[in-house]
Amino acid sequence: MKPLTTTSYAILGLLAIKPWTTYELAKQMELSLRNFWPRAERKLYEEPRKLVAHQLATVQRETVGKRPRSVYRITADGRQALRAWLDEPGAPASLEFEALIKVFFAEHGNKQQLLANLERIHTEATARAMIDAQWAQHYLATGGQFPQRMAVISLVGTLQAQLNQAILAWSGWARQLVDTWPEDLRTAPPARDSLELIARWTRHTTSETLNRQTGPVS
Repeated sequence: MKPLTTTSYAILGLLAIKPWTTYELAKQMELSLRNFWPRAERKLYEEPRKLVAHQLATVQRETVGKRPRSVYRITADGRQALRAWLDEPGAPASLEFEALIKVFFAEHGNKQQLLANLERIHTEATARAMIDAQWAQHYLATGGQFPQRMAVISLVGTLQAQLNQAILAWSGWARQLVDTWPEDLRTAPPARDSLELIARWTRHTTSETLNRQTGPVS
């Protein structure tokens, strides 16, 4: 059998909430996982079958009218496997951000392309901020589809919104900076103030970590 992946466990986590059809899983992944685990969508049809092969889920074939559908349910072994996986350390955070790759290699194009790319990033982050605000208003008003999950959903949603706010602030700053750059991006000056600020953050964070581990030095 193929080994289980993070996507396997993400789908197992959804099945721990309630049974789903394949179509419902797709919709739920779009609502809840796409922003921080987009790979789940690409594995939609493979992963549930893998869970069944591992006896962590069952599948029941049903017919609604003339349309067949498959309903997946978690098993007792599946719940146990999910609890064991939650106890394991996760991989460090990573960012899947195609537009940022275009910024990274911008000197091979021109200044106008870079500015246009930053403008798109800013526009998309602005739209995302509006969605985040609507999401928060919806949960405050209704508790969402699964009110019993609102506490953990609010934890994850807050981080997503803060990350988007960081992208929004960064893209605005980056556009203003690039506006001052020469047409030949290879001769543009580095943002030394920002690098120095990051270096100070690093020293401060390292100092705080050492203090927590050893206590303050008297």
